[in-house]
Parts: sequence; structure tokens; C-alpha cells
Amino acid sequence: MTESKSMILGCAGLSLTPEEIAFYRRERPWGFILFARNVKEPEQIRDLVASMRDSVGRPEAPVFIDQEGGRVQRLRPPLAPNYPAGGAIGALYRNDREAGLRAAWLHARLHAFDLARYGITADCLPVLDVPVEGASDVIGARAYGKDPASVTALGRAAAEGLLSGGVLPVMKHIPGHGRAFADTHFELPTVDTPLDELRAYDFAPFKALNHLPVAMTAHVIFSAVDPASPATTSRKVIQEIVRGEIGFDGLLVSDDTSMKALSGDFPSKSAAILAAGVDLVLHCNGVMEEMEGIASRATALTGKSLERADLALAAITAGDGHDEAALRAEFGHYFEAVA
Repeated sequence: MTESKSMILGCAGLSLTPEEIAFYRRERPWGFILFARNVKEPEQIRDLVASMRDSVGRPEAPVFIDQEGGRVQRLRPPLAPNYPAGGAIGALYRNDREAGLRAAWLHARLHAFDLARYGITADCLPVLDVPVEGASDVIGARAYGKDPASVTALGRAAAEGLLSGGVLPVMKHIPGHGRAFADTHFELPTVDTPLDELRAYDFAPFKALNHLPVAMTAHVIFSAVDPASPATTSRKVIQEIVRGEIGFDGLLVSDDTSMKALSGDFPSKSAAILAAGVDLVLHCNGVMEEMEGIASRATALTGKSLERADLALAAITAGDGHDEAALRAEFGHYFEAVA
């Protein structure tokens, strides 16, 4: 079979157009991602997911989504309950560590139930960013806390909850987005913090959880490492920090290339991301012209990147057989407002 290309792509609407099907069949993305514009009702989601996989001829092609809880949650009632944000889990943890850890696991395990029923196999969670005072609210309440230890503990519990449900976790945003004083959806932030402080604070949760199978990069410049390029396109950050100091050897996915933080045209973005050593280029908004630009410079997924991708896919299982109703009732004791 012809190799997949090093990219994950979105689509425009609730079903694939003939143009999208032909494009995916020709360009062979490794995986897909869904957003709120792509989900309306259960059968429609299942049909869309199936048609994505069919378009590339790979029943195992992963389908990703951002399902964190709080304001970043693509599936909403009646497709899935509304869940609290990571910050609410963190607040519980600060009052009762055992309860917080259990709630973090349950929170993610329930996401896995929700996603699996639609055929969605990867969740862009846990958020391992550690915000500082005054930083952009782009992370904000999405974070579990403002100290590396609690973020690490709760992030680990969340990742284990997803994996227990057979869903692939994606930790983000490596090597850390918590100091960004700008929203990367609109502009590129620069962090001028000294490297020793970054190591102790921002990098720490990622280093502690460097065994997880997938991570997403940060569109953030770390001037102490590379003052010219954001982490996503910086070979120095990727090789020396992410692969080196943090020790992450799993599958590395860029954050969304349609965000305004990355400059240049889409072919240039795609080429720069892969040249930096990122395994997969992510493009989310479903705009065909932009996807064509990404695909024009995406390369075949081979070698070490293919090995990492295969290991990630192997983490997607049938789940642990837990009783969903019982786990929902247990989670309800911690967060009664979940509807």
C-alpha cells in the first residue's frame, strides 16, 4: 500500500464533498481531526468518520478531536455531556488530592466513552501547560494548575483514563505554552524566560510524562533556545529540548498550521515543520486551498516517524470494559453540575 503522508487534516462540513474525497485519496493523510462544524448528530458523525477512513483505505486511520471540557469541547449535549475544565479538576485536587486524581481519571475515561461511540480514536488531552500570572487566557482554565507537580499528577491521571478507554491521549503544548502573553490563534508570542527556569517549570510536566505516545507542539518562541523561530518550526527546540532534554521520543504533531502564529504560506509552513523534526503537520480548518499547500510539501511517513506512528496506533484499544453508568455516577459525586 502507498505510504501515508506526514499530515493530519480536517474537513469543511458535516460530510465529505467529492472534492475532499478525491483529495484525501490522492494525498493520503495519516489521520484526520474533527471540529464543532463537523458534528451534529450521532449517525452523521459515525458516517463522517467512516468516510474519512474509507477515503484513504485505512480502517485504522486515527481521528482526533479537542475534547478537554470547559470551553474547549467540540462534542456538546446531546452528543456528549458538558464537562468541567481542567482548572476545576485542579481546584478539587488542591482540596483533596485523592479525589482530584480520581476525578481527573474519570473525566478522561468518560471522554473515552463519548468518543469511542462515534469512532473517534484520539483526544488532544492532557493539557500540560503551566500558566503564569498575566499570561494570555488562551490556556487559562484549561490548565490543571499553576505548579508543575499538580499539572504532572493530574495530566498523568487523565492520560491513563483515556488509555483505559482505548483512546489515544495527545499531551500539549510541548515544551510549554503557559508563559505565552499572546493568543497563538492570532499572533506569535515570545517567551524570554531563562532556560533554567523553563526547565524547572514549563518543561517539567512533559519530561515527567515523556513516555506518553503523542505530543503536540507549541507555536511559541523561546528566546533562550531559538530567538528566531517558534518551537513548532525550530529544529533547535525540537532536537535539543523536546527530543533531548525532555526526552520525548513519541509521535510529535504540530499545533494547527491555520493559526496566525505561524507566518508564511502553507507550503512553507509544512516544509519548515517537517524540517524541524516534527513528525506530522496538523491543519484543522478544512480550507481546501490551504490543505493543498500543506500536502504539496508533506512527505511520506517513513523511518522513525512511521515507527512512532505505529506505536501510537497500538495504544488505541477496545477499552477496559468498565461500566459506563457506574463511572458517570461516581464522577457526578465530584461535579454535580455536569449535564
